Amino acid sequence: MIPILLVEDDKAIATHLSEFLQGEGFALTVVEGQREAIERLTNGRFDLALVDISLAEGNGFAVCAAAKTHTDTPVIFLTASGDEYSVVTGLDMGADDYISKPFRPRELVSRIRTVLRRSGRSQAVFRVSGLMVDTERGQVFKNGEEIFLSALEYRLLLVFCGNPGKVLSRSRLLEEIWDVAGDYVNDNTLTVYIKRLRDKIEDDPQNPQRIRTVRGLGYRLGE
Repeated sequence: MIPILLVEDDKAIATHLSEFLQGEGFALTVVEGQREAIERLTNGRFDLALVDISLAEGNGFAVCAAAKTHTDTPVIFLTASGDEYSVVTGLDMGADDYISKPFRPRELVSRIRTVLRRSGRSQAVFRVSGLMVDTERGQVFKNGEEIFLSALEYRLLLVFCGNPGKVLSRSRLLEEIWDVAGDYVNDNTLTVYIKRLRDKIEDDPQNPQRIRTVRGLGYRLGE
């Protein structure tokens, strides 16, 4: 699991985010204030820090400075909606991204994965059932031969690769891909793209073994 430090003094938000992000494959360490956050960053190892700028004890700017000074840990700031000054200050200090509250959890996960990829802290190559997906080059290989996917097909495959062995509901898949092509993606469109993806990555699309249907629940990549 990918280790993340969450610096958030609102216990309700911290609890909700911890439960959600752990379900997405992240290992969360939660602290409430500036001093403890800096201690954790100095003595531990984290692939990313999620930092609320406004803390009851200290502030997120000092935490960001420590993250960049001691470990060059990527930082995403959690900011109050419309607080432009804080956003600019945070980015000037080296923060990698920010997201304004309230935010959608799926959007936060997408931002986290983007920052991890940019910083070289995410898995760049996925291998499953004869498939190899090179996310740095945007290439997909099946049994050693490159196959070519559309933007939506590729994004759909990345969602599965990021959740190996997990059952993904249709609604979850729709949330992940709806705006990739700049077009509206509905339930029927998802069915079409699942079929198109299977046509390209399966040895026998009529009996899919890579993207399996889980009756009444959704789909799962591999076993």
